[in-house]
Amino acid sequence: MLQHFSYKPMFAGGSLPGWTFSFFYQNERFTGDYKPDGTIVWTGGTPSDEENVKKMIHELMTFHVYE
Repeated sequence: MLQHFSYKPMFAGGSLPGWTFSFFYQNERFTGDYKPDGTIVWTGGTPSDEENVKKMIHELMTFHVYE
């Protein structure tokens, strides 16, 4: 489970090309960029079970950004 998930637009005004995000997972902090096409680019380390974490991020971003 992701904890303390937060995101913000990459640029002021909320215009594309995407969002930056951060969260804690298994007591480790992770950061990355979420592109409009759903691509995730990690700006720090990569979680050990990356595919599972990506699914959780996609769900959160869909709920918070696109709803």
